This record gives sequence, structure tokens and C-alpha cells, in this order.
Amino acid sequence: MKTRARGRIVRHERTPAGVGAESLMSDFEFDLDADRLREECGVFGIYGHPDAAAITALGLHALQHRGQEAAGIVSFDGKRFHSERRLGLVGDGFSDRAVIERLEGDRAIGHVRYSTTGETVLRNVQPLFAELHAGGFAVAHNGNLTNGLTLRRELVRDGAICQSTTDTEVVLHLVARSKRSRFVDAFIDAIARLEGAYAFVGLTNKKLVGARDPLGIRPLVLGELDGRYILASETCALDIIGARFIRDIENGEVVVISDDGIESIKPFPARSARPCIFEFIYFARPDSFVQGRPVYEIRKRMGAELAAEAGIDADVVVPVPDSGVPAALGYAQASGLPYELGIIRNHYVGRTFIQPTQSVRELGVRMKHSANRSVVAGKRIVLIDDSIVRGTTSVKIVQMMREAGAKEVHFRISSPPITHPDYYGIDTPQREKLLAATHSLEEMRAYIGCDSLAFLSVDGIYRAMGEPGRDPANPKFTDHCFTGDYPTPLTDKTVETPRQLALLAEAG
Repeated sequence: MKTRARGRIVRHERTPAGVGAESLMSDFEFDLDADRLREECGVFGIYGHPDAAAITALGLHALQHRGQEAAGIVSFDGKRFHSERRLGLVGDGFSDRAVIERLEGDRAIGHVRYSTTGETVLRNVQPLFAELHAGGFAVAHNGNLTNGLTLRRELVRDGAICQSTTDTEVVLHLVARSKRSRFVDAFIDAIARLEGAYAFVGLTNKKLVGARDPLGIRPLVLGELDGRYILASETCALDIIGARFIRDIENGEVVVISDDGIESIKPFPARSARPCIFEFIYFARPDSFVQGRPVYEIRKRMGAELAAEAGIDADVVVPVPDSGVPAALGYAQASGLPYELGIIRNHYVGRTFIQPTQSVRELGVRMKHSANRSVVAGKRIVLIDDSIVRGTTSVKIVQMMREAGAKEVHFRISSPPITHPDYYGIDTPQREKLLAATHSLEEMRAYIGCDSLAFLSVDGIYRAMGEPGRDPANPKFTDHCFTGDYPTPLTDKTVETPRQLALLAEAG
């Protein structure tokens, strides 16, 4: 049934009991996840299903790897919008039946978030909601706008009142200020001013809207469950609810889902897609398909390419869990070396474990990961990981292998050296803190303490993706972290101040 009722937002927001900002990000001295690139968020939306909120919560569970610090859901029941936003994991905030029951309606969107700097606060937790002249509008965003600060500054100068520090809020203001009468036209008006990477899901009184940036840097897929359409960041979110994958939303495409069905709009000039290469290297879940490519198989092929490029005489291949596992399998199969779990991960260590003194902290450095001495002792091992950022964790991994009795430690990385920061929704340090940007290969090897060190080449990454190599005139992927080739303008980089950098890092 169609309704023209204006939406009224109903909010229920609180931090999980007993969880403070400091406990959400407890700092373990030895945590293999501590020196990782971080994806900032994942999105999900469903239209026309009686269990919309519960299905959205399940979808967000599947996307939990894309953001672990906050989650939110907004639903619409034909008269009112309802919002639940929480700090912490999806399971912490959306397992209570009472919470789901408050999210009434047959359509909903959801978001999981990772904040790159400072604490995550509720005002930044998405989806964001605003009451516009045409009715309520909720929006969730995966990515980062490289002109978000510039647009925000213009909006504030013109009288806009911002209630968050995310670039997503800019979209709400731009839609509200558009002179176009139809919502879809106003939304297209707004995103036409954006630079950078984005995958949006939006919810109005009558529509579920999805949009992907003109280069398709961030992923977005379309699915179907019981005849109802779904939008999600990855196919794994469809799998968890038994939905059918239909297709990827194309780069530069806007999709509008309503009672009338689905409409596809291509409002921008056609451009070749350049999806983010790190979705395949690290961010996407291994069981997802991205742009029709099976992520798990691609990571295995990266390992096989690494063995062809930088193989070495050794006794055993050991993955750095969990990110190095598929590549290590591929390396082992291509090299003929045995694959063994030389590092054991404890999946039952809580995020809020308290280590009150330095001496106790030192006792707990191997709470989450420990060496499997029976595999490592006396062996020449090949350690496989997917990337090196600052290198601090790599030092500890090698040290742990040495202490477990490894005869030789050869480090192999299934991606090229990261020499440039990201501005499209990945948490990367400033360039001077990237190990590969400031050290030669030999200097990196010496710093890490391994016997040898090698990275997969840029052409090797492309070969693993099924391409003959990287064509500098027409690269198929967004690979600026390795090449410095940023595919969009970086407008905000010309107006950097410490405060602006903090706001930029909060975006997404």
C-alpha cells in the first residue's frame, strides 16, 4: 500500500551497558589485527518484507567484518520512521527481540561502522535521518567523499546546521537544498556534486534507493528474497538470509525500489569501472563474490602468483591468521610445500579484557595468537600475510616464530608494498607512517627481522584478477595505495588542518 504520510523519526539510542569508549578499543600488546587496514562500513537495505528489521540485522551480522564499532537500523511502517543505533557489535545491540520489535515496518536500511580516529559517538552512527520537505529520508554510506569537507564548509557558511562529523550528512543537506521537486531527482542532484567513493542506501516514505559512485570504487549488490528486493555491500549478506543474488549495481548507477518495482537510472556520463583492489585482497569476506569474481579463489591465485614470483626453498608454509590463509593455501599448492597452521588464533578473547598493569599486559601478549611449536621448531618457514602497513605487527610475528624455534623465517606478502594513503573509505596512516613509503625493501626486511622479504608485484595482482597485467593508460582497479594513481580529485587535501583531517577520518 502506498502512503503519502510524512515520516516522523522515533529514536532509541544508548551505549551497551557497561561499555565505555575506552573499553570498545582495548589495546592488546600483541594483536595481529592491530596493524591492519580498516574498512569503514557496510550497508544493507530491504523493501516490502514483513520482517524487514530482523532481516536487516541478520544482513549486518554478515557484514560485521566491515565495521565493528557501531551499528544502526532505520525502518518505516507507513506512518513513522523508527531508529535504533548502538555502539558495539551487531549482536550486542540487535539480538534483543524488543529492539527489533521497535523497528516496525516492511522496509529498513542498516549500517555497520568502523571509526578511523577518536571515539565513535552516537551522533555519527548511521543511518542518518532528516525530515525534508517531501518527507523523511534516512541514508547510510560506505566510502569517503574527497570533497566532503569542502562541501560541508560551503553548507555551514550558507547557514546549514550540522549535527554529526560524517561526510554522509552532507548528502542530507544537498538533497534538502535541491530545487528539484521529485525526490529521486533531488538525490541525483546531490550526488552529482560528490567526489570520491560511495555506495549509498537510502529510505524514504515510498522508496528504497541505492547508488554507486561513477567508478564503482565501493561495492553494492542487488538481491531478492521472497520477491522483495535487497541492497547490500556484499553477497555474503544475501547468503545469510537465503536471498538470491541478482547482479552488482553498476558504477554510476542509481536504483529506485518501490511498490512499482525497480527502476535503474544512469545519470552520469559512462566511465570504465575501477573497483577497489583491496576488496579482493582483504576487505570482502572470503565467501563473497565481488564484481562477479570469487574472493576466496582470487586470494588463492594471489598466493600462487607470489610463489611464482618469489618462491624460496623452505620446509613449511604458515599463514598469518586469518587474513593470510587463502593466499598461503595458494602459495603452498603452487610451490609444493606443506601448509601448516603455525600460528593459532584464540577466537574467544573478549574485546574488553582488562590488563591493569604493564607486568600483567606482558603476560597476556599471546592471549589472541600463539605459535604452534610442533610445526615451527627447527623449520624453515614461509610466513604469508596479505599486507604490511606500519610493520609493527610483522616484527612481533617474526619474533614469535623465532622464539618458537624457527630455523629461518621468510616473509611473503600477497599484495604490493603500500606506499600511499587511501582517501576512499579505508583507514590508512599518513604516508610517513607507511613502512614501504619510507624504507627500501632491505630496510624493511631488517626492521621486521626476517631472513627474506618479498611482495607480490602490481602486475601479479592483476594476473590473479584474470588480467594480463596493469595497463597504466587504462587500469582496471583502484590501486592508488600501491601506485599513487588516485582516480578522483582530492579536493579536501588542499584545505587540510588538524581539525579537518579529524573530520575527514570520521567520514563514511
